[in-house]
Amino acid sequence: MIVAKFLAVVIIAYLLGSIPSGVLVARRSAKVDIRQLGSGKTGTTNVLRVAGKKAAALVVTLDLLKGALAVVLAGLLVGRSYLVVGDISLGLLTAQCVAALAAMAGHNWSVFLKFQGGRGVATFFGGLIALSPVVALFGGEVLVIGTGLTRFASLGSIAGAVGTYTILLPLTILNGFPFEYLIYTLIGTIAIIVMHRDNIARLLTGKERKVGEKVAKVDLPPSDQSGG
Repeated sequence: MIVAKFLAVVIIAYLLGSIPSGVLVARRSAKVDIRQLGSGKTGTTNVLRVAGKKAAALVVTLDLLKGALAVVLAGLLVGRSYLVVGDISLGLLTAQCVAALAAMAGHNWSVFLKFQGGRGVATFFGGLIALSPVVALFGGEVLVIGTGLTRFASLGSIAGAVGTYTILLPLTILNGFPFEYLIYTLIGTIAIIVMHRDNIARLLTGKERKVGEKVAKVDLPPSDQSGG
């Protein structure tokens, strides 16, 4: 029974994360397919560039909710049950962290978009808000400040994710915060960095767009921008 509950948590969280908020909002507000413009991603930054601030605000809210609801639903499904693997007992906190990661995976590789999607930043923070609001607030402040100072959303997003793991290290060691949260932020941060690898390449070559810059077509990786 508990195995079935964990499996249900993963499937439901993935499907929840797969809901293509950015595509739906951009299509309704700007009559465009967000995947054909800018970075081709479905997250807040690309929606901001293509469809404007109101659409972007709605998308970030919906994407945050996907992560948070995944955690809440995991709690309702698993409750006080435990999955025993060898000498390890996997319970509520593990299920919630797995659900948040599954929601991120759904956002990044949506089954409704032929496994395309966004970069998972807002969904990552949504899950963290439900797990540990204090850590989410700290990471969110780093994200906002980093983006504001550099005008690069990609750089701010990476800094914000790294900030969550950085602050959780001492909180876990000295204050007894759940180890599961540390694992969640580590995996989530690595995933966010990997999903921003094209942005990192453009940052290094000076071709990354700043927040507020409009777009007319899908960005190409630096190696593919030479012609054709």
